[in-house]
Amino acid sequence: MTLPANAQHALDAFSAAEGWENRARLLMQWGAQALPELPEALRDEAHRVAGCETAVWLNVEVHDERLRLQAASDARLIRGLLAVLIARVNGLDREALKGIDIHAWFDQLGLARQLSPSRTNGMNAVWQRILTASR
Repeated sequence: MTLPANAQHALDAFSAAEGWENRARLLMQWGAQALPELPEALRDEAHRVAGCETAVWLNVEVHDERLRLQAASDARLIRGLLAVLIARVNGLDREALKGIDIHAWFDQLGLARQLSPSRTNGMNAVWQRILTASR
């Protein structure tokens, strides 16, 4: 399966980062640089993702059958996780979205084993919201 360009860029960057400290630093950089700013108007309860320990807001739209995602969080590591998740799925159509395994994606990036249960649960909640909203 060919990865979208942004996902391949993420995979290349995280594959080159050795050790959890370097990946965590890179994750925070991705959250600061690769995650577009979510407009304040979308930081409301309707866009807040339930099941996340820290505040996470997610906007899911489908334009021309393609997924368009925006997200935000107050937590730096979570912003990074959102950025690499969005890099993997943004722009996909609904059919391609069905074939995505986010746990495998985080594992490919070398992040899965270092995620706390609460962060994993939060990313699962984000993923479920994406799947539900994209139907």
